Amino acid sequence: MLRLRKAASTIFVALAATVAVSVPSTAEPAVAAPTAAPYIDITIPQPSLVDVANATGQKVFTLAFVLADSTGCNPSWGGTIPLDDARILNDIHALQAMGGEVIVATGGAAGPYLEYTCGSADALAAAYRRILDATGTNHLDVDVEATIPQDTVNQALAQVQAERGTTVSYTMRVLGDDYGMDPYSVQVLQSAAAHGVDVLVNPMTMEFGSSRPDWGDAVIAAAEASLGQLRQIWPGMSDADLRRHLGVTPMIGRNFNGKVFQLDDAHQLVDWANANHIGRLAFWSAGRDNGSCPGGGVSPTCSSIAQGDLEFTSIFRGFQG
Repeated sequence: MLRLRKAASTIFVALAATVAVSVPSTAEPAVAAPTAAPYIDITIPQPSLVDVANATGQKVFTLAFVLADSTGCNPSWGGTIPLDDARILNDIHALQAMGGEVIVATGGAAGPYLEYTCGSADALAAAYRRILDATGTNHLDVDVEATIPQDTVNQALAQVQAERGTTVSYTMRVLGDDYGMDPYSVQVLQSAAAHGVDVLVNPMTMEFGSSRPDWGDAVIAAAEASLGQLRQIWPGMSDADLRRHLGVTPMIGRNFNGKVFQLDDAHQLVDWANANHIGRLAFWSAGRDNGSCPGGGVSPTCSSIAQGDLEFTSIFRGFQG
Protein backbone atom coordinates (compact mmCIF):
# COMPACT_ATOMS: atom_id res chain seq x y z
CA MET A 1 0.00 0.00 0.00
CA LEU A 2 0.95 3.58 -0.20
CA ARG A 3 3.68 4.62 2.12
CA LEU A 4 2.49 8.21 2.26
CA ARG A 5 5.45 9.28 4.33
CA LYS A 6 7.48 8.99 1.13
CA ALA A 7 7.60 11.70 -1.48
CA ALA A 8 4.83 11.52 -4.05
CA SER A 9 7.31 10.54 -6.72
CA THR A 10 8.17 7.37 -4.81
CA ILE A 11 4.67 6.40 -3.83
CA PHE A 12 2.41 4.54 -6.19
CA VAL A 13 -0.45 3.41 -4.05
CA ALA A 14 0.03 -0.14 -3.07
CA LEU A 15 -3.52 -1.20 -3.39
CA ALA A 16 -3.57 -1.32 -7.13
CA ALA A 17 -4.61 -4.90 -7.55
CA THR A 18 -5.21 -7.63 -5.02
CA VAL A 19 -6.37 -10.65 -6.97
CA ALA A 20 -8.59 -13.26 -5.43
CA VAL A 21 -8.34 -16.26 -7.67
CA SER A 22 -9.01 -19.92 -7.08
CA VAL A 23 -7.11 -22.33 -9.27
CA PRO A 24 -8.80 -25.52 -10.45
CA SER A 25 -7.51 -28.31 -8.21
CA THR A 26 -8.69 -31.13 -6.00
CA ALA A 27 -7.91 -29.15 -2.84
CA GLU A 28 -10.57 -27.26 -0.96
CA PRO A 29 -10.56 -23.57 -1.99
CA ALA A 30 -8.75 -21.31 0.44
CA VAL A 31 -10.55 -18.08 -0.43
CA ALA A 32 -12.09 -16.43 2.61
CA ALA A 33 -15.71 -15.39 2.91
CA PRO A 34 -16.49 -12.01 1.28
CA THR A 35 -15.53 -9.16 3.56
CA ALA A 36 -14.57 -5.52 3.81
CA ALA A 37 -10.97 -5.24 5.01
CA PRO A 38 -9.66 -1.65 5.02
CA TYR A 39 -5.88 -1.22 5.07
CA ILE A 40 -4.31 0.32 8.13
CA ASP A 41 -0.68 1.33 8.56
CA ILE A 42 -0.05 -0.65 11.73
CA THR A 43 3.37 1.00 12.19
CA ILE A 44 1.55 4.21 13.19
CA PRO A 45 0.05 4.01 16.72
CA GLN A 46 -3.17 5.86 15.90
CA PRO A 47 -5.83 4.95 15.12
CA SER A 48 -5.65 1.55 16.77
CA LEU A 49 -7.57 -1.42 15.42
CA VAL A 50 -9.70 -1.55 18.55
CA ASP A 51 -10.51 2.17 18.37
CA VAL A 52 -11.75 1.86 14.79
CA ALA A 53 -13.71 -1.29 15.60
CA ASN A 54 -15.39 0.34 18.60
CA ALA A 55 -16.27 3.46 16.62
CA THR A 56 -17.62 1.75 13.49
CA GLY A 57 -18.22 -1.94 14.10
CA GLN A 58 -15.64 -2.77 11.40
CA LYS A 59 -13.65 -5.76 12.66
CA VAL A 60 -11.55 -6.98 9.72
CA PHE A 61 -8.45 -5.08 8.64
CA THR A 62 -5.48 -5.49 6.31
CA LEU A 63 -2.26 -4.65 8.15
CA ALA A 64 0.50 -2.86 6.22
CA PHE A 65 3.30 -3.84 5.88
CA VAL A 66 5.63 -6.65 6.91
CA LEU A 67 9.06 -6.23 5.32
CA ALA A 68 12.52 -7.71 5.72
CA ASP A 69 14.64 -6.04 8.39
CA SER A 70 18.29 -5.02 8.17
CA THR A 71 19.47 -8.55 9.00
CA GLY A 72 17.86 -10.07 5.90
CA CYS A 73 15.06 -12.62 5.70
CA ASN A 74 13.53 -11.63 9.01
CA PRO A 75 9.94 -10.31 8.97
CA SER A 76 9.33 -7.02 10.75
CA TRP A 77 6.71 -4.28 10.71
CA GLY A 78 7.77 -1.62 8.24
CA GLY A 79 11.25 -3.15 8.13
CA THR A 80 12.15 -1.65 11.52
CA ILE A 81 9.67 -2.77 14.22
CA PRO A 82 10.09 -6.31 15.56
CA LEU A 83 7.38 -8.76 14.59
CA ASP A 84 6.67 -9.40 18.29
CA ASP A 85 6.21 -5.71 19.13
CA ALA A 86 3.92 -5.61 22.17
CA ARG A 87 1.81 -2.62 21.09
CA ILE A 88 0.99 -4.12 17.71
CA LEU A 89 0.37 -7.67 18.90
CA ASN A 90 -1.74 -6.50 21.85
CA ASP A 91 -3.88 -4.46 19.44
CA ILE A 92 -4.28 -7.44 17.10
CA HIS A 93 -5.15 -9.84 19.90
CA ALA A 94 -7.62 -7.39 21.44
CA LEU A 95 -9.37 -7.09 18.08
CA GLN A 96 -9.46 -10.87 17.73
CA ALA A 97 -10.95 -11.14 21.23
CA MET A 98 -13.78 -8.91 19.94
CA GLY A 99 -14.41 -11.39 17.12
CA GLY A 100 -12.25 -9.51 14.61
CA GLU A 101 -9.62 -10.71 12.17
CA VAL A 102 -6.56 -9.41 10.36
CA ILE A 103 -4.99 -9.98 6.96
CA VAL A 104 -1.25 -9.35 7.08
CA ALA A 105 0.20 -7.62 4.01
CA THR A 106 3.79 -7.88 2.85
CA GLY A 107 5.42 -5.76 0.17
CA GLY A 108 3.99 -2.34 -0.65
CA ALA A 109 5.52 0.78 -2.14
CA ALA A 110 8.78 0.63 -0.19
CA GLY A 111 11.15 -2.27 0.51
CA PRO A 112 13.00 -4.26 1.42
CA TYR A 113 10.52 -6.96 0.44
CA LEU A 114 10.73 -10.33 2.16
CA GLU A 115 9.92 -11.74 -1.25
CA TYR A 116 13.23 -10.69 -2.76
CA THR A 117 15.31 -10.79 0.42
CA CYS A 118 14.60 -14.41 1.36
CA GLY A 119 16.83 -16.50 -0.88
CA SER A 120 14.66 -19.54 -1.47
CA ALA A 121 11.06 -20.72 -1.45
CA ASP A 122 11.70 -22.64 1.78
CA ALA A 123 13.15 -19.57 3.51
CA LEU A 124 10.27 -17.38 2.36
CA ALA A 125 7.70 -19.97 3.43
CA ALA A 126 9.33 -20.06 6.86
CA ALA A 127 9.06 -16.26 7.07
CA TYR A 128 5.38 -16.43 6.12
CA ARG A 129 4.79 -19.03 8.85
CA ARG A 130 6.43 -16.76 11.42
CA ILE A 131 4.08 -13.93 10.44
CA LEU A 132 0.99 -16.11 10.73
CA ASP A 133 2.09 -17.61 14.05
CA ALA A 134 2.95 -14.23 15.59
CA THR A 135 -0.33 -12.59 14.62
CA GLY A 136 -2.61 -15.60 15.12
CA THR A 137 -4.13 -15.29 11.67
CA ASN A 138 -4.22 -17.43 8.55
CA HIS A 139 -4.57 -14.67 5.94
CA LEU A 140 -1.71 -13.28 3.83
CA ASP A 141 -1.68 -10.48 1.27
CA VAL A 142 1.28 -9.84 -1.04
CA ASP A 143 1.27 -6.25 -2.30
CA VAL A 144 3.34 -6.19 -5.48
CA GLU A 145 4.67 -2.76 -6.41
CA ALA A 146 8.15 -3.92 -7.37
CA THR A 147 9.57 -6.90 -9.22
CA ILE A 148 9.70 -10.15 -7.26
CA PRO A 149 11.03 -13.65 -8.03
CA GLN A 150 7.59 -14.81 -9.12
CA ASP A 151 8.11 -18.56 -9.13
CA THR A 152 9.95 -18.54 -5.81
CA VAL A 153 7.18 -16.50 -4.18
CA ASN A 154 4.42 -18.68 -5.56
CA GLN A 155 6.24 -21.86 -4.54
CA ALA A 156 6.44 -20.50 -0.99
CA LEU A 157 2.77 -19.48 -0.99
CA ALA A 158 1.78 -22.90 -2.35
CA GLN A 159 3.70 -24.58 0.50
CA VAL A 160 2.03 -22.55 3.22
CA GLN A 161 -1.40 -22.82 1.64
CA ALA A 162 -1.13 -26.59 1.30
CA GLU A 163 -0.04 -26.93 4.94
CA ARG A 164 -2.47 -24.50 6.57
CA GLY A 165 -5.24 -23.68 4.10
CA THR A 166 -4.01 -20.08 4.24
CA THR A 167 -6.03 -17.55 2.27
CA VAL A 168 -3.74 -15.68 -0.10
CA SER A 169 -4.36 -12.43 -1.93
CA TYR A 170 -2.26 -10.46 -4.35
CA THR A 171 -2.65 -6.69 -4.44
CA MET A 172 -1.68 -5.38 -7.87
CA ARG A 173 -1.21 -2.08 -9.67
CA VAL A 174 -3.76 -0.87 -12.20
CA LEU A 175 -2.55 0.65 -15.44
CA GLY A 176 -5.81 2.20 -16.64
CA ASP A 177 -9.56 1.98 -16.21
CA ASP A 178 -10.04 0.43 -19.65
CA TYR A 179 -6.89 -1.71 -19.40
CA GLY A 180 -6.93 -3.16 -15.89
CA MET A 181 -3.80 -4.42 -14.18
CA ASP A 182 -0.36 -3.79 -15.62
CA PRO A 183 1.38 -6.55 -17.63
CA TYR A 184 3.78 -7.43 -14.83
CA SER A 185 0.92 -8.04 -12.42
CA VAL A 186 -0.63 -10.40 -14.95
CA GLN A 187 2.67 -12.32 -15.16
CA VAL A 188 2.74 -12.78 -11.38
CA LEU A 189 -0.80 -14.13 -11.46
CA GLN A 190 -0.01 -16.47 -14.33
CA SER A 191 2.81 -17.85 -12.18
CA ALA A 192 0.37 -18.27 -9.27
CA ALA A 193 -1.97 -20.22 -11.53
CA ALA A 194 0.90 -22.40 -12.76
CA HIS A 195 1.87 -23.25 -9.17
CA GLY A 196 -1.69 -23.99 -8.09
CA VAL A 197 -1.98 -21.13 -5.63
CA ASP A 198 -5.59 -20.20 -4.86
CA VAL A 199 -5.47 -16.41 -4.77
CA LEU A 200 -7.81 -13.49 -4.37
CA VAL A 201 -6.77 -10.73 -6.75
CA ASN A 202 -7.05 -7.22 -5.37
CA PRO A 203 -6.44 -4.46 -7.93
CA MET A 204 -5.35 -1.13 -6.50
CA THR A 205 -7.90 1.07 -8.19
CA MET A 206 -5.95 4.27 -7.57
CA GLU A 207 -3.37 6.46 -9.24
CA PHE A 208 -4.16 5.15 -12.73
CA GLY A 209 -4.91 6.96 -15.97
CA SER A 210 -8.50 7.71 -16.94
CA SER A 211 -10.40 10.02 -19.24
CA ARG A 212 -13.65 9.49 -17.33
CA PRO A 213 -14.84 12.66 -15.57
CA ASP A 214 -16.29 10.71 -12.64
CA TRP A 215 -13.67 8.95 -10.51
CA GLY A 216 -16.20 6.50 -9.05
CA ASP A 217 -17.06 5.36 -12.58
CA ALA A 218 -13.34 5.02 -13.37
CA VAL A 219 -12.68 2.89 -10.27
CA ILE A 220 -15.50 0.50 -11.19
CA ALA A 221 -14.36 0.35 -14.83
CA ALA A 222 -10.83 -0.56 -13.67
CA ALA A 223 -12.27 -3.34 -11.50
CA GLU A 224 -14.31 -4.71 -14.41
CA ALA A 225 -11.27 -4.60 -16.71
CA SER A 226 -9.25 -6.50 -14.10
CA LEU A 227 -12.01 -9.10 -13.90
CA GLY A 228 -11.71 -9.56 -17.65
CA GLN A 229 -7.99 -10.27 -17.22
CA LEU A 230 -8.77 -12.94 -14.63
CA ARG A 231 -10.95 -14.70 -17.20
CA GLN A 232 -7.89 -15.01 -19.41
CA ILE A 233 -5.69 -16.36 -16.61
CA TRP A 234 -8.25 -18.83 -15.26
CA PRO A 235 -10.40 -19.67 -18.31
CA GLY A 236 -11.99 -22.69 -16.63
CA MET A 237 -13.45 -20.73 -13.74
CA SER A 238 -17.09 -19.69 -13.73
CA ASP A 239 -18.00 -16.01 -13.75
CA ALA A 240 -19.36 -16.30 -10.20
CA ASP A 241 -16.11 -17.86 -8.96
CA LEU A 242 -14.03 -15.23 -10.73
CA ARG A 243 -15.98 -12.45 -9.05
CA ARG A 244 -15.47 -14.15 -5.68
CA HIS A 245 -11.75 -14.05 -6.39
CA LEU A 246 -11.78 -10.31 -7.08
CA GLY A 247 -11.01 -7.59 -4.57
CA VAL A 248 -11.11 -3.84 -5.14
CA THR A 249 -9.07 -1.25 -3.24
CA PRO A 250 -9.32 2.48 -3.99
CA MET A 251 -7.53 5.28 -2.17
CA ILE A 252 -10.02 7.42 -0.29
CA GLY A 253 -9.97 11.17 -0.68
CA ARG A 254 -7.29 12.85 -2.74
CA ASN A 255 -5.04 10.72 -4.96
CA PHE A 256 -1.64 11.80 -6.22
CA ASN A 257 -2.97 11.89 -9.79
CA GLY A 258 -5.30 14.74 -8.83
CA LYS A 259 -8.42 12.57 -8.71
CA VAL A 260 -10.60 12.52 -5.62
CA PHE A 261 -12.49 9.49 -4.31
CA GLN A 262 -15.49 11.06 -2.62
CA LEU A 263 -18.03 9.70 -0.15
CA ASP A 264 -20.56 9.36 -2.98
CA ASP A 265 -17.99 7.27 -4.88
CA ALA A 266 -17.72 4.98 -1.86
CA HIS A 267 -21.47 4.41 -1.82
CA GLN A 268 -21.38 3.73 -5.57
CA LEU A 269 -18.56 1.20 -5.24
CA VAL A 270 -20.18 -0.64 -2.31
CA ASP A 271 -23.42 -0.94 -4.28
CA TRP A 272 -21.51 -2.32 -7.29
CA ALA A 273 -19.51 -4.75 -5.13
CA ASN A 274 -22.65 -6.09 -3.46
CA ALA A 275 -24.48 -6.45 -6.77
CA ASN A 276 -21.54 -8.33 -8.31
CA HIS A 277 -20.78 -10.48 -5.23
CA ILE A 278 -17.04 -9.88 -5.30
CA GLY A 279 -14.72 -11.33 -2.67
CA ARG A 280 -13.23 -8.32 -0.90
CA LEU A 281 -13.52 -4.56 -0.64
CA ALA A 282 -10.80 -2.45 0.94
CA PHE A 283 -9.33 1.04 0.81
CA TRP A 284 -6.16 2.92 1.67
CA SER A 285 -6.36 3.68 4.53
CA ALA A 286 -8.13 3.79 7.89
CA GLY A 287 -5.50 6.22 9.17
CA ARG A 288 -6.54 8.69 6.44
CA ASP A 289 -10.27 8.31 7.14
CA ASN A 290 -10.87 11.73 8.66
CA GLY A 291 -11.46 15.28 7.49
CA SER A 292 -8.77 17.06 9.47
CA CYS A 293 -7.11 18.58 6.38
CA PRO A 294 -9.81 19.47 3.81
CA GLY A 295 -8.37 20.98 0.67
CA GLY A 296 -4.83 19.98 1.55
CA GLY A 297 -2.35 17.82 -0.31
CA VAL A 298 -2.12 14.05 -0.08
CA SER A 299 -1.38 13.05 3.50
CA PRO A 300 -0.79 9.77 5.37
CA THR A 301 -3.06 10.92 8.22
CA CYS A 302 -6.10 12.52 6.53
CA SER A 303 -8.12 12.25 3.32
CA SER A 304 -7.73 15.91 2.27
CA ILE A 305 -11.50 16.25 1.81
CA ALA A 306 -14.36 17.37 4.06
CA GLN A 307 -15.74 14.28 5.82
CA GLY A 308 -16.62 12.88 9.20
CA ASP A 309 -14.24 10.74 11.20
CA LEU A 310 -14.15 7.15 9.88
CA GLU A 311 -16.98 7.90 7.46
CA PHE A 312 -15.49 5.80 4.66
CA THR A 313 -15.00 2.88 7.04
CA SER A 314 -18.67 3.02 7.99
CA ILE A 315 -19.73 3.12 4.33
CA PHE A 316 -17.48 0.21 3.33
CA ARG A 317 -18.85 -1.82 6.24
CA GLY A 318 -22.01 -2.02 4.14
CA PHE A 319 -20.26 -4.49 1.81
CA GLN A 320 -21.68 -7.96 2.39
CA GLY A 321 -20.51 -9.76 -0.73
